[in-house]
Amino acid sequence: MIASKLPLYITIFLFGLVLQAQEVRTIAKEEVISRVKENNQKLKISEQEFFEARADYRQTNAVFLPNIKLSHTGFTTNNPLMAFGSKLNQEIISQSDFNPDLLNNPDRIENFATKIAVEQPLINMDGIYQRKAARSKMEASEFRTQRTEEYMMLEVEKSYMQLQLAHKAVAVLEKAKEATLANKKLANDRLKQGYLQRSDVLIVEVRVTEVDNQLQYAKSNVKNASDYLSFLMNEPQGVILMPLDSLQLESLPEASSRKVLAERADIKAMEMATEVRKKMHQADQMAFLPRLNAFGSYELYDDELFTGDANGYLVGMALSWDILQGTKRFGKADKSKAEYEKAKLEYEQYVSKSQLELNKAKRALTDAENKLRLTSLAIEQSKESLRILTNRFKQGLEKTTDLLMAETQYSEKELEYFQTVYEYNYALAYLDFLSAG
Repeated sequence: MIASKLPLYITIFLFGLVLQAQEVRTIAKEEVISRVKENNQKLKISEQEFFEARADYRQTNAVFLPNIKLSHTGFTTNNPLMAFGSKLNQEIISQSDFNPDLLNNPDRIENFATKIAVEQPLINMDGIYQRKAARSKMEASEFRTQRTEEYMMLEVEKSYMQLQLAHKAVAVLEKAKEATLANKKLANDRLKQGYLQRSDVLIVEVRVTEVDNQLQYAKSNVKNASDYLSFLMNEPQGVILMPLDSLQLESLPEASSRKVLAERADIKAMEMATEVRKKMHQADQMAFLPRLNAFGSYELYDDELFTGDANGYLVGMALSWDILQGTKRFGKADKSKAEYEKAKLEYEQYVSKSQLELNKAKRALTDAENKLRLTSLAIEQSKESLRILTNRFKQGLEKTTDLLMAETQYSEKELEYFQTVYEYNYALAYLDFLSAG
């Protein structure tokens, strides 16, 4: 019989070793914030999106800066026109080259040309407004990056408080477990003395099992909260994090004076997105105007590779005007106007919805404050009731079920109180997030 139980003992021993081997690390909220700002993947993705928008804006420098191209080409030909033109470029035309037989049937000729060409935009109105649109897009991306960081800081606040709440729950349930074990010992002693029946002891044992299960669930919540914080910090998971400070009430703000600020990063991003649509519509309108560009080139010619005994240049200006491209241009302008009007409506809707969320957050904070007062009174009442019933039970004046009910109610009220503290603190943090500017 002893041999059959040995594997179970070994299993329990090994499981205990695994639990002891799991790393527990104390961490402060300031450290979490610092690591999230430095390592969080979502923040890095948002930063790369800004760099992408900035690169798009830098591409629009082509509206003002010249386009310079260097090329070297070579060919051989006996085409009459190409042969005569190549000799002309090489400055080797002689009187004999005007012989009709040679003009019609020239010998093969090699031609090598080195050319540097410059194109300089002068007046390109649609390009200028496209550049303005790209700049507004870059600014919108910058504001979105800022708002993403603000959101991640709210997520850190929430997750850190969840970790605090999870550890509080473990502490409350461990204390409840101690109380139930003490009640179990007392019940067993009274059973031996003949003051209790076996059914009363079984009720106590059921309560011990219930607390054990609740405690196990609370410890799982600690692991879940720790893993999520590790994920936010982009660090290896599986480490149990212990908050340096305990869950406690934050100071009460003046919630009624909070309002949505036009300078809030996400609202500014929406405003800039509307500006992008406006500038793109203006660019489509400016596409109806002519464009003025300057161009020039300097060329070197020879019949040998990478030489240039002959040279020439070309300088000029080009005024181009696409008068009509069917109805394509009109349709494009109409589309960009509709997109601009849509963006304005989306901006107004977003601001209105933000005010709605702020009003809702104010009411949630008020509700949490009222609930906090109620749970504070309830925990004091249940604590006093448990104290009285415990003393009376020890004297044999109370039933086991009444004692267990009081002990259960006290644990529940403690957990409810800390849950309310969490809800209140999060409502405060969310209110700050919505009214940040």
